[in-house]
Amino acid sequence: MNINYNEDTEFNDALRKHGIIPQRETTPPTPSPPGSPKLEDTLDDLGDDELKALEEDVNNEEMERTIEAYRRQRAAEERREQKRARFGSIIPINRDEYTREVTEASKVDEEGDEEESGTGVICFLYKDGIPRSDRTFEHVRALATKYPRSKFVAIVGNKCIENLPDTRIPMFIIYRKGEIRNQLLSWGSDKERRMEELEALLILCGAIDVPERPPANQNKNDSDIEDEEDEARDRDPSSRMRSAATSTNARTPKNVRASVKDDSDSEFEFDM
Repeated sequence: MNINYNEDTEFNDALRKHGIIPQRETTPPTPSPPGSPKLEDTLDDLGDDELKALEEDVNNEEMERTIEAYRRQRAAEERREQKRARFGSIIPINRDEYTREVTEASKVDEEGDEEESGTGVICFLYKDGIPRSDRTFEHVRALATKYPRSKFVAIVGNKCIENLPDTRIPMFIIYRKGEIRNQLLSWGSDKERRMEELEALLILCGAIDVPERPPANQNKNDSDIEDEEDEARDRDPSSRMRSAATSTNARTPKNVRASVKDDSDSEFEFDM
């Protein structure tokens, strides 16, 4: 007599109870079907034209009201972002303007900012002809366009800090609320850096504010980003003013002083 030990019988149950045969393998429960996506998530993925078309196509009055309310909310957010977008390009400065354009500017709060968080100001020290500096300039230009709520300024390195060695170029001095939040020296000297690396560091130290809606180029590939950098360079007056900035920056320092001890120094002390 052949016995199927997998059958669910009283005889097999008795054998399992005494450990003569192994317990039956339990059938895994059937996974629940994935839940329907939330309406808000679906609407977030639609562009303005798609939202308008959807609103015209639906026959449900409640759905129409929901979509209309969402469109109004999105429009209000976009208007708020546009109002906050005070900059959008690199601003060339000279040494005499440093305190006003950098330190004092970082203390200015956005309109309606109840937290009084100030403004992120990124001061970029560069020098023409140094490949890593020229390459970083393109990244900074694209970031200035991408994050118009933050202020990006540029100044020739040794015209801002006397005797600044080329080994420290490019350099970033990052301000918020009148204080230096971070310094990045010799950026890209160890290896070629991508724009996304600089972007991440600026976000981490609070220099740039991520908009409430994702940036338009969040899902763009490298070629798209390169095209955007080219477009930003064409729009940015700093690309045409760098030579002029180099000459005007040659004046005697008034508002910022720094001492450079030697090439091994990792930080510079500012006397504002």
